[in-house]
Amino acid sequence: MPIASQHRRRPLSEQQRLALKVLAVADMDGVSEDAFAFYGVRTGVLVELVNAGLASVTVEKLGGTRIEVTRVSITDSGRAAIGSDPHNGR
Repeated sequence: MPIASQHRRRPLSEQQRLALKVLAVADMDGVSEDAFAFYGVRTGVLVELVNAGLASVTVEKLGGTRIEVTRVSITDSGRAAIGSDPHNGR
């Protein structure tokens, strides 16, 4: 068993839980970082979720290399952490 899985995760903060709930109901493209500002979720919270394996990041380039869009998506571990069903977003 990997060492990381032997340790219990700390309980989710209110901000982490909110971010995961937003991600859980998002479409398959994920959510842009800017959209989280609407919910008051700080970038640092997203970094924590990605580092914990609860969310993943995809960077896409639009218009050649002029514009980069960073999208954050929930992982199966993130869904499990908030008790959501991966097939219906609840």
